[in-house]
Amino acid sequence: MSGALLHTLFDIVAWLAAAAAVYWLSRQRLQFPAQSFELPYIAALVFGAGLGAYLFGSANLWLSGESGIARSVEGALAGGIVAIELYKWSAGIAARTGARFALPLALGIAIGRLGCYFAGLDDFTYGTPTTLPWAHDFGDGVLRHPVQLYESAAMAVFALLYVLAVVNRNAFVITNGFYLVLVYYGAQRFLWEFLKPYGTLIGPFTLFHLLSLSILLYAGVMLATAPKARPMHERAVA
Repeated sequence: MSGALLHTLFDIVAWLAAAAAVYWLSRQRLQFPAQSFELPYIAALVFGAGLGAYLFGSANLWLSGESGIARSVEGALAGGIVAIELYKWSAGIAARTGARFALPLALGIAIGRLGCYFAGLDDFTYGTPTTLPWAHDFGDGVLRHPVQLYESAAMAVFALLYVLAVVNRNAFVITNGFYLVLVYYGAQRFLWEFLKPYGTLIGPFTLFHLLSLSILLYAGVMLATAPKARPMHERAVA
C-alpha cells in the first residue's frame, strides 16, 4: 500500500475519531455553546482552516527550497481561529465557542500524524538525521527523528488527560479545554520544529516556530482573561 493511500486512510480515521469524540462529549451531559454547531459558524471554520492549511503549508515548503503545494495542520488551526474570531466579531457573538473542539482536535492530530509518518519522504514531515536508537529510515537510507510519532504521542497524552478531566467533572479544564489544547499543542510543536529540516525565517526559527508562538500567545491571553469556572456535577457550561 502506498504512503499516500495510507495517509488518506489515517486522515479518514482521524475525522471519524474526532466525530466520535464529539458524540462522546454529548453523552457526558456537557452543555456547549449552540453557535459552534450553526451553519455560518461551521462554514467560517471550514473556509478559514482550509485557507490556512494551504497558505502556511505551501509557504513553509517554498521557504525550505521545495516546490509544490502543501497542507499544514497547524496552518489549518491558525486559519480556523482567525476565521472564527472574525465571524464572531461580525456577528456580535461574545461567548467563547471552542470548548467542544478540544478533544476532537487532540485525537484528530494524534491519529493524523500517524498518516504523516507512513506517508514517508513525500509528506515532508520527517525529522532531521539522528543516531538515536528509535531513528527511522523513511526510504532514502538516512536515519531520522520520527517527529510525526513524537507529536502523535504528545497529543494522545493530552487526549487521555482531557478525558480523565471530563470524567472527574473538572470545570476549569472543560470550560477552557480549547485554549488548554492550544497551549499544549503550540508548546510541543515549537519543540519538534527544531528537529525538522525546514527553512528558517528569523534566526533559528522556522515559519512554524513563529506560528506556534502566535497560537501560544492567543491561548495564553484567552486563559488569562477567562471567567472563573463554576463547579459542576451533572451539567457543565463551556
